[in-house]
Amino acid sequence: MSTQKPKNVIHKFWRFFIYLLIFIPVFFVLVSFGILGSMPDIEELENPRSALASELYSEDGVMLGQYFIQKRSHVAYKDISKPMFDALIATEDERFYAHSGIDAKRLVSAVVAGGSRGGASTITQQLAKNLFHYDEGNRPNIVIRMMQKLKEWVIAVKLERRYTKEEIATMYLNTVRFSGTSWGIKSASKEFFNKEPSQLKTEEAAVLVGLLKAITIYNPKRNPNSAMTRRNVVLKQMVKNDKLAQAEYDKMKSKPIVLDYQYEDHNNGPAVYFREWLKKDLTKWCSEHKKPNGENYNLYKDGLKIYTTINSKLQQYAEEAAAKHLKDLQGQFDKSWANKEPWRDENWKVLPQYPIQELKKTPRYRALKEQYGKDTNAIMKVCRTKTKMTVFSWRGDIDTTMSPLDSVKYMKKFLHTGFIAIQPKTGQVKAWVGGINHHYFQYDHVNKSAGRQVGSTFKPFVYGLAIDNKLSPCTQFPNSPPPYPNWKVHNSDGTYGGTMNMYRGLATSTNCIVAQVMYTMGENAPANVIEFVRKMGIDSAKLEPVPSICLGVTDISPFDMAGAFSTFANKGYWIEPTYLTRIEDKNGNILAEFAPQTIKQVLTEEKAYVMCQLLEGVCRRGTGQRLYSKYGVEGWVGGKTGTTQSNSDGWFMGVTDDLVCATWVGCDSRKVRFRSTNLGQGAHAALPIFAYFIKKAKADPKLGIKLQPIPLPEKALNIEYNCGEYIESGPVDEFGKPNDGLDLGI
Repeated sequence: MSTQKPKNVIHKFWRFFIYLLIFIPVFFVLVSFGILGSMPDIEELENPRSALASELYSEDGVMLGQYFIQKRSHVAYKDISKPMFDALIATEDERFYAHSGIDAKRLVSAVVAGGSRGGASTITQQLAKNLFHYDEGNRPNIVIRMMQKLKEWVIAVKLERRYTKEEIATMYLNTVRFSGTSWGIKSASKEFFNKEPSQLKTEEAAVLVGLLKAITIYNPKRNPNSAMTRRNVVLKQMVKNDKLAQAEYDKMKSKPIVLDYQYEDHNNGPAVYFREWLKKDLTKWCSEHKKPNGENYNLYKDGLKIYTTINSKLQQYAEEAAAKHLKDLQGQFDKSWANKEPWRDENWKVLPQYPIQELKKTPRYRALKEQYGKDTNAIMKVCRTKTKMTVFSWRGDIDTTMSPLDSVKYMKKFLHTGFIAIQPKTGQVKAWVGGINHHYFQYDHVNKSAGRQVGSTFKPFVYGLAIDNKLSPCTQFPNSPPPYPNWKVHNSDGTYGGTMNMYRGLATSTNCIVAQVMYTMGENAPANVIEFVRKMGIDSAKLEPVPSICLGVTDISPFDMAGAFSTFANKGYWIEPTYLTRIEDKNGNILAEFAPQTIKQVLTEEKAYVMCQLLEGVCRRGTGQRLYSKYGVEGWVGGKTGTTQSNSDGWFMGVTDDLVCATWVGCDSRKVRFRSTNLGQGAHAALPIFAYFIKKAKADPKLGIKLQPIPLPEKALNIEYNCGEYIESGPVDEFGKPNDGLDLGI
């Protein structure tokens, strides 16, 4: 009996061993063919379906931002620095070049040690996990996880058969997560060091590889000390694997981590308002175009490369100009109102219910209404109770304590801007500033739907139609209201009498003169003005054929205003403004190209040239003269200021041979007004943004902006525009009087 038992044990062992030898291959075959659960096919292995962020580029090749669910971009092996691969392999998979996807030696060692020596997953296995069944939200149970592990082994082997080691390591770096928003080495390099992956130094690569162990604990922004300790562990591994000399390690280990942190979400970065506006167009394009597999393109997953007409330097200068001026103007605005409330009616009476009306539009109030129903008293009690919050300021975000109602009062006092620069010869948009801070204020003040009352900036359209009807700018008109029935125009300075020519009338923005010009063109003039501006692309504004149209009582967007004024600088041709040039897929194949769809000749070159001379007169001798006298702009600039009723809106249109710019400044609500015309007039509220912008643009030699005069037409001019006495008499103030130093641009 004693000899029989050992034999049975031996027989059972060998039977188990043989069964195991048979079972393992069969099991792997079943897994491989998806019988025990779905598996990616060959197509998926060769074309991994990672969610790739779509990238938005300026005309000069600078990435403006990304559209992403996961901020992920792919980069080629040759575009990643060697230290990055050395650090990765030395730390994550020392035997990477020795195994075929599964490291048996490391696996056995990990099992024997009970996991105390670290995991047994190779880089290839981790790639398999990252590519095909990474689920961030739900942790699978142990049975499902074991099945996933077996699938990872099968996928890892298949990956090793189809790709080189360099390709596998590159794919891994393109798919692994480095932070809360950055997926892939390109995004991580940008976020932490503001570099391309090819520029990463050894110590920087070690920081990023260190993150792979725990993206929060070893995040160098949040936990610099822990990140530094982990970085040094990675560097030691590089020494151990002969990827770094001991002497180099000794130099690096005590160095602090130097970040150039560039956190990016949808609310920050350059051209954020433009990016959000463009997103609507791109989403529509994706819904109308299909990939080769028949699915629609997805802006957030397909890694599209979108090329725009925006110039990164002009965009930078525009954003800097807006911030510089509005920070100062906001201080003047707050000081002028002091402790008084700026929400007023047209008779300057306080609107006491305005803050509560605005409060009711907020998500906070709507949530309270769902909670308390019709119990208004309970809702308002919460809205008047102080709580901790963070609010915007020009000195940076402020952590403070205030009630929701007080926060509405605080935020509604901020001044905003809409600024756009268009290249008149091409119609291409070069800069777009839709507001002051997209995190706190999402409304875009540039796009076609963002109309505000344009005031006197509308007057050049009336003058343009008059010149098209062969009136000379030197034609004299009485400085008094024309005999329109049921409407009487008033000059802003309250003075009348005498005569004034069109040139001087536009320069001084005299209301009676523009009204006289329109009256002279006949009873159909208001309708003809509308037809004229429609040809110049102002198609979204509601325009009424009434005499007061000549004073700019209608709402028009900066986008449309800049496009229309470009007609004057482009020899009379209106070109539909564009901001996209092409869309490529993730492999660089061109999917779509864009060009202006509409080009119209609105004026002859001769008449457009004459209009430019009138616009120059505004800046040389009229309401825009501080462009030169105060801000020191050098070169040829035409323009027009605009100030609306009760000082709700300030405008400045800047016209040059290179760029045409529309600038609007005001509060989000028209009921919140500048306290005086001195502050709210276009020359004070809006013109400085253009001045700061154009000076920086001209000073940048790479941009080639010369501010040269509009070229003289080749054909002889048949319209008299040199109006003698007025032009030669020197500057006057905004009201047509000799300049005494007072500059009140209207």
